[in-house]
Amino acid sequence: MSAEATSPGARSRRRGRTSIDLRRLGRAALLGPASRDRLPDAIGHVADAHRAHHPDADLLVLGKAYVLAEMSHRGQFRKSGEPYITHPLAVTLILAELGAETTTLTASLLHDTVEDTDVTLDQVRAEFGDEVCYLVDGVTKLEKVDYGAAAEPETFRKMLVATGNDVRVMSIKLADRLHNMRTLGVMRPEKQARIAKVTHDVLIPLAERLGVQALKTELEDLVFAILQPEEYERTRAVIADRATTGPSLDTIAVDVRRTLREADISAEVVIRPRHFVSVHRARLKRGEMRGTDFGRLLVLVGEDADCYAVLGELHTCFTPVISEFKDFIAAPKYNLYQSLHTAVAGLDGAVVEVLIRTHQMHRVAEAGVVALGNPYTPVDGAEPADGERADPTRPGWLSRLLAWQESATDPDTFWTTLRADLAQDREISVFPADGGMLGLPAGATCVDAAYAQYGDGAHGCIGARVNGRLATLSTVLVDGDTVQLLLAQGPVQAPGDAGGAGGLGDAGGPGAERTGPVAGQAQEAAPGPSPEWLDHARTPAARIAIAGWLAANPESLKVPESEPRAPGAVTAGRRGVANVVVDVPEDATVRLAGCCTPVPPDDVTGFLVRGGAVTVHRAECSAVGRMAALGRSPVAVSWGDEAECRVTLYAESFGRPRLLADLTEAIATAGAAIVSANVEPPSEQRVRHTYTLQLPDAAGLAGLMRAMRDVPGVFDVRRAQHEPAS
Repeated sequence: MSAEATSPGARSRRRGRTSIDLRRLGRAALLGPASRDRLPDAIGHVADAHRAHHPDADLLVLGKAYVLAEMSHRGQFRKSGEPYITHPLAVTLILAELGAETTTLTASLLHDTVEDTDVTLDQVRAEFGDEVCYLVDGVTKLEKVDYGAAAEPETFRKMLVATGNDVRVMSIKLADRLHNMRTLGVMRPEKQARIAKVTHDVLIPLAERLGVQALKTELEDLVFAILQPEEYERTRAVIADRATTGPSLDTIAVDVRRTLREADISAEVVIRPRHFVSVHRARLKRGEMRGTDFGRLLVLVGEDADCYAVLGELHTCFTPVISEFKDFIAAPKYNLYQSLHTAVAGLDGAVVEVLIRTHQMHRVAEAGVVALGNPYTPVDGAEPADGERADPTRPGWLSRLLAWQESATDPDTFWTTLRADLAQDREISVFPADGGMLGLPAGATCVDAAYAQYGDGAHGCIGARVNGRLATLSTVLVDGDTVQLLLAQGPVQAPGDAGGAGGLGDAGGPGAERTGPVAGQAQEAAPGPSPEWLDHARTPAARIAIAGWLAANPESLKVPESEPRAPGAVTAGRRGVANVVVDVPEDATVRLAGCCTPVPPDDVTGFLVRGGAVTVHRAECSAVGRMAALGRSPVAVSWGDEAECRVTLYAESFGRPRLLADLTEAIATAGAAIVSANVEPPSEQRVRHTYTLQLPDAAGLAGLMRAMRDVPGVFDVRRAQHEPAS
């Protein structure tokens, strides 16, 4: 039966009419038009399909909406020559077959009245209420005379914002686009291609994210036929010829039914043929197609536990392909999809894919958010708390999309970013260390997590810990990671306004040579994001925020000039540096030796070296003996009044998970700042760490070393006494 509507006024309902198969309608639309001797009684089919899902539905409001739509569109025709009323009727039939509730069907009948007729939103509100009015307004296009070339992107922006409040808006739009794609053959080829491209880039990803697989797969096939006609015809020929090598799906389905019957498991086993695009992808992946490659087995059971019982029987009685097993029941997809996926091989080696789910899971898998019904319906007869509705259809990706679109004021930026965002078709969940969950697209980095959690506050991010280990902000996250973002203390300023540590390289993993400041350490204002962050940002929210900050702070793109060092204290021809006062010629430089990094109140001595510089060593440093043996005369050295100092420490430890995170936390708790860090590769289960630390007071050095020794796995912490052996 065609999805096209009847002539105006025909609204009779005949009992006993067979149910319309949405997939069969789509296949018919692809393979050719049905007979048009007469239009079907579409409003009757809408009523029958609606009652099949909602037996107690009140059809009076549908009849009322149909009368208004028919009268409003009377005299209008589609480009195919059919009365225009056939379009809203066909859209409503699609939604009715998916199980949409009465309010959605009412709005779908009226979805073009405000846009194409003299009916106003106020009239719709007065006749059908606020909900129907909101849905109709949500799918009504913006006028090109008002928006020009920006009409299409701004229409989608308006529709997405409306979808954020009521997901049924997008359900109607998807059904509307499906019927338009079915009847696109009357359009010029260039217009067909333009509409198909937008459908491919925007509508199909939205259908996937909302879980409406029945619409998504048919839209994919229709777009495939327009954008890749040669590949489509080749795939169509392959399906028509259908490979006969190996056992057929029917044979394996019989074996599976017998296996489950003998195990006393009540289950329905059906064959689900692959749609055109799925066959095309399988052919590219596998080359020659066998009989079992043209479809999958779908096993439907009553309860969740039965799904796992079926899985156990199949893996016991057939040879499982373990790499193909996926459990989307325990871990549902972000688009509400739940099912067990597996593949088993028969005696001759033919492999068949099997999907196992309950009948309710199957309904949601096909209809997605449409199957959830009215988000405004009270739960268990109780009104939602505080007057707010309980809407389970507001997924994380939609919340993120609504957030970043507010920053994309330019229509071109919005349109380009929307397509790029929707192209990322997988989602991961990561967990902030302070609780909660962040939903991010696959491939997201710590940069994306920072902006998802803190918004513009992420401009001051200086590093991250992933699963307790220090990581760069460019680290790609995987599903289930725990993320702690390290933020600078104080406001974010442009690089020329304040010093501080920032950038993608400020924090390193366990194999990195340098790390940035650690949480808990006092920080000056952070310099804000660097342009390199854009290379690692995957989410539109992060990219728009970073680009906005860089545009507002153009000086951040300049390399800041080095600030001159403050001169050390000079008294009567004596030069001081790093809290050291030394009797030296006026033009000589003074530096603390890196081999022993002396700190107050160490006994120290100095030696003149090449270039007229003075190097200050601890008295017990091995370099002092070497200098004396060479006949070098020592220089008098004393400590100044400043308490701050820098020291290098070696830590020897056994290798274990989270060791670096625990050590850096102990250092930060002691109030020390990490200037640089080096972790050598493990040798015989032992790891050597080298830290150069800035201490606010040398008196805290002993306590710091004790705190580091108390870290489990650390067996020695000592000051640098000599150059480390290679």
